[in-house]
Amino acid sequence: MAAAAGPALQGEIQTQPTNWHAIIMFMIFVTMTMGITYWAAGRTKSTADFYTAGGGITGFQNGLAIAGDYMSAATLLGLTAMTFSRGYDAYIYMMAFFAGWPIILFLMAERLRNLGRFTFSDITSYRLDPSVRTMAALSSLVVVVFYLIAQMVGAGQLIKLLFGLEYNVAIFAVGVLMMVYVTVGGMVATTWVQIIKACLLLFGGTLVLILGFSQFGFSLTTLLEKAQAVHKQGTSLMAPGSLLSDPVTALSLGLGLMFGTAGLPHILMRFFTVGNAKEARKSVLYASGFVGFFFNVIFLMGLVAILLVGQNPEYFEGGDIKGALIGGGNMVAMHLAHAVGGNMLLGFLAAVAFATILAVVSGLALAGASAIAHDIYARVIRKGECTDKEEIKVSRIATIALGILAIILGIAFEKMNIAFMVGLAFGVAAAANFPVLILSMYWKGLTTRGALWGGYSGVTSAVLFVVFSKSVWVDVLHNAAPLFPYTQPALFAMPIAFICAYVFSVSDSSARATKEREAFEDQYVRAQTGFGASGASH
Repeated sequence: MAAAAGPALQGEIQTQPTNWHAIIMFMIFVTMTMGITYWAAGRTKSTADFYTAGGGITGFQNGLAIAGDYMSAATLLGLTAMTFSRGYDAYIYMMAFFAGWPIILFLMAERLRNLGRFTFSDITSYRLDPSVRTMAALSSLVVVVFYLIAQMVGAGQLIKLLFGLEYNVAIFAVGVLMMVYVTVGGMVATTWVQIIKACLLLFGGTLVLILGFSQFGFSLTTLLEKAQAVHKQGTSLMAPGSLLSDPVTALSLGLGLMFGTAGLPHILMRFFTVGNAKEARKSVLYASGFVGFFFNVIFLMGLVAILLVGQNPEYFEGGDIKGALIGGGNMVAMHLAHAVGGNMLLGFLAAVAFATILAVVSGLALAGASAIAHDIYARVIRKGECTDKEEIKVSRIATIALGILAIILGIAFEKMNIAFMVGLAFGVAAAANFPVLILSMYWKGLTTRGALWGGYSGVTSAVLFVVFSKSVWVDVLHNAAPLFPYTQPALFAMPIAFICAYVFSVSDSSARATKEREAFEDQYVRAQTGFGASGASH
């Protein structure tokens, strides 16, 4: 699920009675998106169409699609539940996610579009040896696989909650639909699924908030006074609490979420779907607006739920408001939808939550398939000597393989705490992808040797720090004490990646390194002007 979901999607998940409102609305969504996929199939002729929708998406459309990629079902369910139980801490958590967008807007969007074509590996290997492309593709696949596992496990748990279906049925349905969207419609279908889902999520969340907030006269002061009066935290509800009790973990989490966003392959890939650098900048601006608005909606929903759900015995087991919520802690947003809009609004929001999972896993599958087909097969194995038709075929095979792998791993990891997988995905993105990407854009001195050492040391250290932390070493492997005292790797793995990239680049005096440094001027001109960058197809 979106990384926000990590801590919230834990604990025992209880199957609910079959929710026919939700199932019917979801079937309408699937039918509509299948129609889009059929339409998109007729427009997917080349690799540019398959990977980047021919570069023909506008800034506004792409901004909605990026927001759709970023706002998952667990952003809605997990962060509403976190606000319900912990108040202001949830808002600090959201700010860490949001802080990544200015970095992408001001430092990366324009250069990404001007230097890349299909994947961010195009940028890291612009003036460096193709071996850098292999490293970037492998680290992308690590991020995609762990993020995909988290999504699939979260999907199964949520569908038990929302639809009353069996876990394995849910996993299989998500995997099959994802494969159809990507293999048949490519980026065109994936983009429009994300746009529709983002609109539905924004509309559903805002409607629930308006109906709930209206009961307090749309007065934030009234809402906060009443919420603090009944919440167990009292007046400290709107003060920083346990999230910042360990400043090292909080800082590491913040860095991981901030720089991890700028290293997520499925987010970076979206910048190649627009026609030029100006549209790429507009994409981030719109995405920032949509995501920022949605985070505020979720926070206010959580506060409203403290009163409308937390004080209503109907939503608690045995009717005891001091007991457990029916369906578990993650049902707060769904109970709120029922409280303000009845079964119809509950069904709509449940269907949107499932649609959200589909859109996010489709984007992840496409990013993983492009790393395998474009970076490893077409550029490293075939050295650019393969046709569009061959590359698209390999992409589709890779998508099906990733879909099958996601279904198998989703079933295998059913009982696993997904928080560490999300932390690992963002930690690897922040430690492996981001340092090499930003240095290749801005530092003339980066060489192939430095990039390889930086990338591989980043991904290895991030994975090891997570494995040695309490999340895995104690909770999963049942050792007595963790070898690494913190649960978030970014604060420690990122400096390792940057230092290795710097030291091994500076100490590289080979002829190849000299040529790579000289080639930076050409790259700089292209990055600033876009001259020579691939334009949108007809």
